[in-house]
Amino acid sequence: MTEARPLKVVVIVGSVRDGRIGHLVKDWFVGQAGPREDIELDVVDLAEAALPDGLRGHFFGERPEEVVALQPRLRAADAFVVIVPEYNRGYPAALKVLIDSYGPGEWGYKPVAFVSYGSMRFGGVMAAEQLRPVFTEVGATTIRDSVAFSQVWELFGEDGSWPREPEGCNAAAKVMLDQLTWWAHALRDARAARPIGR
Repeated sequence: MTEARPLKVVVIVGSVRDGRIGHLVKDWFVGQAGPREDIELDVVDLAEAALPDGLRGHFFGERPEEVVALQPRLRAADAFVVIVPEYNRGYPAALKVLIDSYGPGEWGYKPVAFVSYGSMRFGGVMAAEQLRPVFTEVGATTIRDSVAFSQVWELFGEDGSWPREPEGCNAAAKVMLDQLTWWAHALRDARAARPIGR
């Protein structure tokens, strides 16, 4: 059992657009997860990671230095939380490039949770649901519970704070994190007991 060591959770901010609200969603999530003693957060903001705009054949050839630089952080993770916006009923291309730039050595046998958001009433759920089979294909497992922010631009308080009336989403985050950490501990122990060929 390795439960005494905090879990390394990589938080991926999936939007790279100018004027995005993803950084506010990330700040809120870090505020929920950061105080927990059972996890250690590492935030990967795709707007700052500067990955290539597309794969352009590098998967089988020499990999761009930005891809190589990010690899150890993903490989060290015990779990992932993807902060994903919904654009036109889908997820951003930058997230697909990130996922496809790595393989089971980074994603395999690790749990993934989603914090989604969108301007429509379903809160980015379509984007999160489309990501589930993509992560399954690279060997990860997605957990059941997630957090979804509907009509995200309407969640600003009069004082500029975000989100207003956060009790519901804060409670949802706790449920999601409890589930994520259960899976992360179980899978970390399993990977240690029965290493997987990579």
